Amino acid sequence: MILHKPIYSAVVIIAWILSLGGASAHAESPNIILILTDDQGWSQLSEPMDPTVPNASSDYLETPNMDRFANGGIRFTSGYSPAAICTPTRRGILFGTSSVRSGGEFRSRWEPKKHLSLPQALKRANPDYQCAHFGKWGELMGAEPEAVGYDASHGSTGNGTGGMPNSLGFKRGLSDSPTYVIDNVDRKRTPTITDDAVAFMKTNLKKDKPFYVQLSYYAVHLSAVLRESTLKKYQQKGEPDRRYSQGWAGMLDDLDHDVGRLLDAVDELGIADNTYIFYLSDNGGRGSTPGGNKESKPTNFPLTGAKHTLYEGGIRVPFLVRGPGVPAGEYCHVPVTGYDLLPTFFDLAGGKKLISEEIDGVSIKPLLIKPAGGKLSRPDDALYFNFILPTGGMSSIRSGDYKLMLFWDKNDQQESRALYNLNVDPLEQTYLSGQPPFPLARFAPSGYFTF
Repeated sequence: MILHKPIYSAVVIIAWILSLGGASAHAESPNIILILTDDQGWSQLSEPMDPTVPNASSDYLETPNMDRFANGGIRFTSGYSPAAICTPTRRGILFGTSSVRSGGEFRSRWEPKKHLSLPQALKRANPDYQCAHFGKWGELMGAEPEAVGYDASHGSTGNGTGGMPNSLGFKRGLSDSPTYVIDNVDRKRTPTITDDAVAFMKTNLKKDKPFYVQLSYYAVHLSAVLRESTLKKYQQKGEPDRRYSQGWAGMLDDLDHDVGRLLDAVDELGIADNTYIFYLSDNGGRGSTPGGNKESKPTNFPLTGAKHTLYEGGIRVPFLVRGPGVPAGEYCHVPVTGYDLLPTFFDLAGGKKLISEEIDGVSIKPLLIKPAGGKLSRPDDALYFNFILPTGGMSSIRSGDYKLMLFWDKNDQQESRALYNLNVDPLEQTYLSGQPPFPLARFAPSGYFTF
């Protein structure tokens, strides 16, 4: 079946799990936490995601707790969000699907209730798992969290819940909103998300139940909502080093504070030796933020592009993992993505055999054990991305060091293509001529991906 635009058969037969091992004991089923930030770019930390890439961090931003997280585990230097915008990424994480399969846009014909979800997969590995989702669910997701297997959630929340301009009383959106909003109690609902996640963890520890909890923070998506003390801190620091504003930088600082609260809670509860924590963003950083200096370096510098594109700045994101057996202070250069999380979590939970023709991701557990030499059983050894616009769209394939970009017109005709070697050219500045040095097994003669 050819999938370029989100056109899917109305009759989709799910290849459910055909063979499963017995339920694992609690001792063999670790707790799993996923932190998902919103619009955080790859270089938007105070320590670099990849020390071999110049300027791969910010001298202005302060993220000591995110850095503490990274230093306690593995940085995946080529970690990708499943898509270039929020809902397709959240869909991809939830179902283990690439944006080619389940849609690279907000609207999709993908019907959540007809497909295996992440919490359902965990419960198939071990029925004792208790699963919660707190924070931003997404726009036009097609079903509420409880309908796809979550035991607790904040419901069908979206951008407005976390303080978009129109939800804060600015009727014309960004055009009439200030560059920041002060909230000393529950900025961006970040404290509430953390509080509810920690409470859920405590409840299930008392029940002796393994848990999965996803914290989908609204920060650092617009609007910039932060504490007054944090704003003053960045006003005193002076001009940001990139096109984000002082308020935006302060919002990231407040988010970092709660990442620290969560890490502290895991330590205080005594569960660090049986808890995996994953961290990534739903897409790359915005191209600019209100109040930012347009003469400064781009927000995702040194990467090219931003959110809404499939250049590295739009889909390469902070991707961090720590947990039992995960070596500290390591870097892994193997490309991984958010649609690998479902099979990875199933694997970590003790699941024996997960078979579904619809799951595009693979377990990255081998890399958690051996980040420098681990091998993945990824079909075609490739990651696939798709993003459709009214005027056309773009697709990309990442295989090994190489990345192929494809650009389409509104009639689905290929307008152009670009090939890069990201190992020597992570900034996508040098176009390589000739054919890609990898097989295009899922690339049909018509020019579309096939699944």
